[in-house]
Amino acid sequence: MPDKKQTVERITLSTLRPAVGSHRTRKRLGRGPGSGLGKTSGKGHKGHKARTGGSTNPGFEGGQMPMYRRLPKRGFFNPAKIHYQAINLRDLARITGDEVSAESLLAVGLVKSLSEPVKLLGHGDITRAMVVKGMRASASAKAKIEAAGGRVED
Repeated sequence: MPDKKQTVERITLSTLRPAVGSHRTRKRLGRGPGSGLGKTSGKGHKGHKARTGGSTNPGFEGGQMPMYRRLPKRGFFNPAKIHYQAINLRDLARITGDEVSAESLLAVGLVKSLSEPVKLLGHGDITRAMVVKGMRASASAKAKIEAAGGRVED
């Protein structure tokens, strides 16, 4: 049986080549009529698309008054508005300890993330004394917590 030992070509910088089909040669525009891409360089004749940067904006409707200008503008978006994650007093029964914070609410799964502030609302009743730390509370929630023997700390 003949020896099936194959010789592997040594790879050096001079022998490196890209894989077959992995590299396309770029279009060389405006290099004479013999190339097939001379004169107007594949842009056709004149017009908006023949110019540099010549593409329409996404809302362009062929010169007709575009939709974003036909329809009236309404409302106002306030980027400085603070969006609170609302938690009700009835949900605090799921917390085992006597201290309530944003971290403890996250651990129980009542809050999605710590990136937005938390506000405690007064829906429901509280049966045991709890210390609420580092979150806002509505006036009714604060009154119910203090009536149960707890306190709210900012």
